[in-house]
Formats: sequence, C-alpha cells, structure tokens
Amino acid sequence: KSGTLHFIVFISSISRVTFEGSQGTSRRFEASKDKATYRLVVKSFTPQDEGNYFCVMNINQMLHFSPGQPVFLPVTTTVAPTTSRPTPMSGITEDPNFQTPGPERRMPDELNSFCHIFIWVPLSGACLLLLIALVVTIVLCQRTRRRRCKCKR
Repeated sequence: KSGTLHFIVFISSISRVTFEGSQGTSRRFEASKDKATYRLVVKSFTPQDEGNYFCVMNINQMLHFSPGQPVFLPVTTTVAPTTSRPTPMSGITEDPNFQTPGPERRMPDELNSFCHIFIWVPLSGACLLLLIALVVTIVLCQRTRRRRCKCKR
C-alpha cells in the first residue's frame, strides 16, 4: 500500500513455484499456472496485504509488467443500508474480467517486430554476402578470358 514492491512468488515455465526465501510453499499465499493463466491466492487477507498486485513476465529477454490489480479491504461505513442485499465476501476484491494475458495475446506487434529483427537481419546479411561473391566471381571470370593468349603454337 505504501508503494514499496515486495516479491511474492516466481513460477517457472514448467510450473515450478518458488516463494520468498527459495521456499516451495507459503503460509500466506498459493500460486499456480495453467497454460497462459497465472493465479495468486492470498490466504487470510489482512490490511498488510492491501495494495496493487503486479505480474511480471520475461518474454524474449524483455520484462513485461501487467497494469496491476488493486486489492483493498472494503471500507466500513456508519450509514445503515436502507435495502437488504447480499453482503460481499469479506476481505476479497476481485475484478471478474481480470486475467493474466498470455504472451500470444500481449503486444503482438511489438513481439513480432522484435522477432523479425532476428530473422531479417541475418537473412539480409547472407543475401548481401552471396551478391558480393557473385559479383567477384563474374569479375574474375571475365579477367581470365581476356588474358588468354591467342598466339600461334
């Protein structure tokens, strides 16, 4: 809540979970991965757990930050409600439309242009080398034809 970042969990590409202190489990959190969806569960949510939660993904040696998910305890009010309605689950703030976007849905143009550099630069360099080799070969072949002796023997 104060703006200080805290490491909670790392999930590897093979779904191995590592919590703070290189621990495999945590008393306060649960984490899992299913295909391109990552899930973090905060057990026994307390005021110290309030804040913005971010997901950081490492894709092609670039870090991508999620926009953040604000999670705060509900504010208690002194005004009594005039109508009866179901009470929300205590201590949980959840955006039903929030999902961790998978790499295939996030910034496709940026990632594609990044990948294109690794494809097109070596390919154009190889084409340039082949063109230079072809020009050198043609020049050398023309010189050897001109130097042939046309004397009688």
